[in-house]
Amino acid sequence: MQRSSYDTAAALLPLVGGPGNVTSVAHCMTRLRLGIAARERVDAEAVRAVPGVLGVVTDGDTLQVVIGPGAVVAVTAEFEKLLDAAATAHRGPDDDRPGEFGSGAPLPAGPGGASPRGAPKGRGELREQPRRTRTRGRRPHHGAADLAARGAELKAARARRNATPVKTALRRIADVFVPLIPALIGCGVLAGLGGLLVNAGWLPWLTPALAAVASGFMALISVFVGYNTAKVFGGTPVLGGAVAAVVVYPGVAKVTAFGVALAPGQGGVLGALAAALLAVGVERWCRGRVPDALDVLLTPTVTVLVAGLATLYGLMYAAGLVSSAIGSAANWLLATTGPLAGLVLGGLFLPLVMLGLHQALIPIHTTLIQQQGYTVLLPLLAMAGAGQVGAALAVYARLRHDTQLRTTIRSALPAGLLGVGEPLIYGVSLPLGRPFLTACAGGAAGGAFVGFFAVLGDRVGATAIGPSGWALFPLLTGNRGPALAAAIYAGGLLTGYAVGFLATYAGFSGAGVPGDPSPRRSG
Repeated sequence: MQRSSYDTAAALLPLVGGPGNVTSVAHCMTRLRLGIAARERVDAEAVRAVPGVLGVVTDGDTLQVVIGPGAVVAVTAEFEKLLDAAATAHRGPDDDRPGEFGSGAPLPAGPGGASPRGAPKGRGELREQPRRTRTRGRRPHHGAADLAARGAELKAARARRNATPVKTALRRIADVFVPLIPALIGCGVLAGLGGLLVNAGWLPWLTPALAAVASGFMALISVFVGYNTAKVFGGTPVLGGAVAAVVVYPGVAKVTAFGVALAPGQGGVLGALAAALLAVGVERWCRGRVPDALDVLLTPTVTVLVAGLATLYGLMYAAGLVSSAIGSAANWLLATTGPLAGLVLGGLFLPLVMLGLHQALIPIHTTLIQQQGYTVLLPLLAMAGAGQVGAALAVYARLRHDTQLRTTIRSALPAGLLGVGEPLIYGVSLPLGRPFLTACAGGAAGGAFVGFFAVLGDRVGATAIGPSGWALFPLLTGNRGPALAAAIYAGGLLTGYAVGFLATYAGFSGAGVPGDPSPRRSG
């Protein structure tokens, strides 16, 4: 029977330490992102074992529960309802933590009045439950279980390495753009559909309407970036949006900066990001100096005035130069060093993810989409997931006696094919070590394949960010149409699968691998 989103949320809440241990709730395309007060109260292994959870990633004080596209939205909504219910419920007598959610707050009944399946039987309380390990007299298995433990250790180590000011800033910048991804995807799919209809000459009465619907968000994306920037960095969101709106206002064409007339949209999302950051700084300065009686009048006025003028007479011009340089550099890179660029980007993307540096690419993707209509970098980077799939298939073929690990791979492969790679990375390739490297080799080969065609003049791009793997096909386009772009991308995926599989399979020859309990035969 399919597990409901309520059941999943109710099972997760006590395992992450209860309502009092959750400081924030958000989600991206595939992950439930929870701010955690005390990491030691989180039972990551139990969270990973909850049906419907594809993986767990610990990143500083944030717990990321991989649930998958679509389902994560429903689970997040139910999780927030549970937190709200716990906040308003009467505190139990055993709650001695004033100001926090009590552990005795009851969970609301599930659909039909039933107690949540994830709660302790017959009670439905948000209490941490001690984990029970049942061996039933059998010898413990040292295959998939050991790999899962090793993966958890590697994730914890990575979280400690990533807790630096630079990487924290990159994560916060990523938090600005991640909420925009659903709109980018929806508008990107509609733009691709409209392009197909125009090229085929079909439904001419509908294509102008589709173009308007698909382009409206992109025309105002700077406003959304400004709003989110202020929200993430501690300012008033609407003030950030108001200042960022200056970037796209048609009237800026009458303003001259550095001897050059400005153009609406000049600087794009980078200009909006800088403008909103400046607005946050000005607002904070005003809050500490303006008397309370005048704060509601003066602080918004000064914030919009100072940040708005600085945007017009400095930030838009500078951000425009940076945005133009990004677009020119991406085109030059692929046109002159396509296979090499694809090899490097496809091969190093997974290590960038491990280091937390991949988040710096999100504003670059968005800038390219805003400038050119698509980002040429995402299809190259998506090849890293193809290498992971190929490597996992090789491990599955080699370790025939490790039933637990093979079960893990079978359950994670569908998500991996759709671009959700965390279960394969942390459950299979990274703990084993060598398969992670051979997976990177597969990604490099796939990237080189796509880059080779870029040198020939056939660029492949994505009209939105977020999806990867097979899920990226509806968003593909290029300078010679979506059909050729899809064919090249498919060739890259197949290349990544094949090289990742062959490199991993050959790497197992004649020797055991970490976590493999099966005997090896020589010859």
